[in-house]
Amino acid sequence: MSDNLDHPAIQANMQSIKLASEGNKEAWLDLYADDAIVQDPVGVSPFDATGEGHKGKAAIETFWDNVIGPSNLTLVAHKRIPSGERACAVHQTAINDMGNGNKTEVDMIAIYELNDEGKIARMSAFWSWAEMEEQLKKLGFM
Repeated sequence: MSDNLDHPAIQANMQSIKLASEGNKEAWLDLYADDAIVQDPVGVSPFDATGEGHKGKAAIETFWDNVIGPSNLTLVAHKRIPSGERACAVHQTAINDMGNGNKTEVDMIAIYELNDEGKIARMSAFWSWAEMEEQLKKLGFM
């Protein structure tokens, strides 16, 4: 794990994980710039039909309401790598408890980019929807 825990983008990642785990939607949304873009995952998925990401606070709030909010999600950061003054890459694992002992688990690289005001301008999470779909099918959710 990086020793640069005071780096602003690493702080943003740590806050994002904490607030998502707590279910604190308003504080989580406040981490983002009004014109921010969230791509989670990057590319076309059932969460993002165009693959262009969720653009702006209203779209990011809808992403929360449809994906993060209803999930029983645990995010575990393995390594945080700062880049420049306002960006970082994070290797993390997302574990979603689906109930009755059923869980999905996906490794990802998340890139956080901050604007001049210290808000998240872009968050891009690179992970495989195909891998998630396979897990969901095995669990009988698809």
